[in-house]
Amino acid sequence: MNTMSENNYSLPKKSMIFAHRGANREAMENTRNAFDRALRYAIDGIETDVQLSRDEVTVLWHDRFLDKIRLNDKRIDDFDYQQLQTLINSGSENEGIMTLQDFLITYRKCCRLLIEVKSRDWEPPARHQTKMRQTLDLIGNNPEQGMLVSSFNLASLEYAHCYRPRVPLVYNFETEQTIVDARQLLTTHDFLYGFCLPIASADQAMVNLLHDQRKCVGVYTCNSEAEITKALQLGVDILISDLPDKALILRDQ
Repeated sequence: MNTMSENNYSLPKKSMIFAHRGANREAMENTRNAFDRALRYAIDGIETDVQLSRDEVTVLWHDRFLDKIRLNDKRIDDFDYQQLQTLINSGSENEGIMTLQDFLITYRKCCRLLIEVKSRDWEPPARHQTKMRQTLDLIGNNPEQGMLVSSFNLASLEYAHCYRPRVPLVYNFETEQTIVDARQLLTTHDFLYGFCLPIASADQAMVNLLHDQRKCVGVYTCNSEAEITKALQLGVDILISDLPDKALILRDQ
């Protein structure tokens, strides 16, 4: 596995393909089955999402709500981890809810990992910090392990940098954010390892600016041939896709 260093950034020869929540079109997202299916392809990495259960266990789940298991009025943080185990595919060892700890034990040596810590506006800052702190503690203080931590919440990344400064941190851009925001952040938040941009608003000027400042550039979520081709032509470092097999074919053809 090729690794990336916080202090020794180098541009990969090819865009790296990351499976978005695993191979989520082939198995339930963010589960062992989805990750195992993704690894059947020659992917470079896996992207996953971290939330907190009510009893503050870091679990892999993208949404706050549990509508994907037909509990539309219930939230991930309404339940303790043991309860979530009984609610989410309890009869399937490979598609039940997974803790971040188990995910790291199983996959940290298989490929690169991009761990998005979900910090929502409804959560108090203390909960953001708990989630980030637990994530960083499980990862450890070794940026040579090919792991990146990302968030849409800038305050969470600021906290992460103070708590464990050697872990590479990636800021996720919203669609409305522009190159003006990027220029400002390059001045005020130079500690950031990289930026992850929505493919719809990514352009060559933004990618060039970030690469000129030796920042890693990712894009999400590239599923159509046009989106994947655009990302490859922009020369991004990380291409996140629900269809990693398709992205690999287009990259390597």
